[in-house]
Amino acid sequence: MKRADPVRQRLVALGLLGVLLLNFPLLGLPGGYWGAIPAPLLYLFGVWVLIVVLAAVVAEKRGR
Repeated sequence: MKRADPVRQRLVALGLLGVLLLNFPLLGLPGGYWGAIPAPLLYLFGVWVLIVVLAAVVAEKRGR
């Protein structure tokens, strides 16, 4: 049997991490405001940026 590509496994794991972090229980944890920006909005975009950056790093390692 062929072994799965480690890059593909990392991207799948990153997708599952994204689903967990953007699910309601964790999405509802931050409350209040940071400056004039609501904390849940900062959490949402922070997690989104983190997932995109990590996916770019994993994809770049594939090209090497």
